[in-house]
Amino acid sequence: MAFSDNLQFLRAHRGQTQEQLAEALEVSRQSVSKWESAQSFPEMDTLLRICDLYSVTLDALMRGSVEDSLVEDTARYDSFMNGFSKRMAFAIGGIIAGVGLSLLMKARGIPEHLIGAFLLLVIAVCVVVIVASSLQNANFRKAHPTIVDFYTEQEKQAFRQKFVWFIAGGVGALLFDVALLLVLSPAGEPYESYAVSIFLMIVAGAVTSFVYAGIQEEKYKIDEYNRDNNPTPEAKKRIGLINTICGTLMMVTTALYVGLGLALNLWRTAWWVFAVAGILCTVVHIVLNPYRNED
Repeated sequence: MAFSDNLQFLRAHRGQTQEQLAEALEVSRQSVSKWESAQSFPEMDTLLRICDLYSVTLDALMRGSVEDSLVEDTARYDSFMNGFSKRMAFAIGGIIAGVGLSLLMKARGIPEHLIGAFLLLVIAVCVVVIVASSLQNANFRKAHPTIVDFYTEQEKQAFRQKFVWFIAGGVGALLFDVALLLVLSPAGEPYESYAVSIFLMIVAGAVTSFVYAGIQEEKYKIDEYNRDNNPTPEAKKRIGLINTICGTLMMVTTALYVGLGLALNLWRTAWWVFAVAGILCTVVHIVLNPYRNED
């Protein structure tokens, strides 16, 4: 394919008009029209801006077929993100599930020291998975700071349909969970402990669904992936600050929960600190997001 054909394909693939492309490149619409009709070629700095805009190489733009390059996942990005989303979702949900299982063990009369050891083991494994997965994600981004958008519109639309069910299913599970808790709690012990345990297990499943769906949704936002991996100095500082605050917040929350459990035997009721930490972390992301106005 010639440069003119490649440019037309890229613009159409992105859903841009000639006017929108011209505005992005700070040139006239007539210039874009001449490039696409092979009447002229842009200057080198403009060519490089086109490469950055569409995440393609200069060689593919000028001499190759960008259509072929866009359908190839050479970095195995899709496979990596699928594994990453599963590990993070199950690790985060696993912490909540561990609390639920510990309450079930208590209701069955298992000694407190064994319950505490079990819960610490679950939390330790989940935290290790979260930290390791986060480091792997950071290393992948460093190795592949730019990814071509190889997903077709049909693939994106298919996931949007699944995303609705992930979120709706999680919300439905939580509503059922609350109703079940209200029914079983007045029955007294051990049914109350069983009810709270089941409640937390269902919450764990819903949270797992939410986290997995959220990361999968982000997977298809290749433009944001490329933008985040090539941030401005100011954006880089903001992102670093967000990661530091949220990481510290989760470590403090885990330490607080374990401390309340060991010192005051609040294993059963102190789980809410994780929900508060999650909300605070979300607020931090919203307030400090360097791309808040763009998004």
